[in-house]
Amino acid sequence: MRMRFVLAAGLAATLSLPAFAADYTQAPGSSLAFAGKYQGETFSGTFPGFRTTVSFDPANPAAGKLSVTIPIATATTQNDDYDTEMRGAAFFDATKFAQATYTASGFRDLGNGQYAADGTLELRGVRKPVTLTFTWTPGTRPLLSGRATVRRLDFGVGGGEWADTGTISNEIAVSTRVYLQPAN
Repeated sequence: MRMRFVLAAGLAATLSLPAFAADYTQAPGSSLAFAGKYQGETFSGTFPGFRTTVSFDPANPAAGKLSVTIPIATATTQNDDYDTEMRGAAFFDATKFAQATYTASGFRDLGNGQYAADGTLELRGVRKPVTLTFTWTPGTRPLLSGRATVRRLDFGVGGGEWADTGTISNEIAVSTRVYLQPAN
């Protein structure tokens, strides 16, 4: 009888331990996209080659961490004219600023399975706050699906003759679907 009590107490103590954030790395099939308007027409593109690491526990989102590295030279709209201009000095200046980063520590629970990462985007050497709202789908291959709005002129993207927001929208929608796997 005493042995059963000790085993039951040990099991109860184990089950009542707090959950800890799990560490993940990006898995194949993930995407990072952007969209805006140019002369009233929608354009969109992607950043192939981006890399994400996440530490997250839905029971304790405040302990979450997110890090994204974006190789700027990979940005593509699948339109050679747009891509050449976009990677050039007036926009991303990919030769001078090879990558952008987004980092966030501590997430907010917005309810109904929605979370917010109040992070910092560094783009073209400028660091500004950007909030990523996301949903988390748990499982053997968790999915972080999120959206953010980036004001391009805050980062000097498309300045000079391209600063006219009537020609190119200032607000660029960013969306991501990051499939995850346990970090090694």
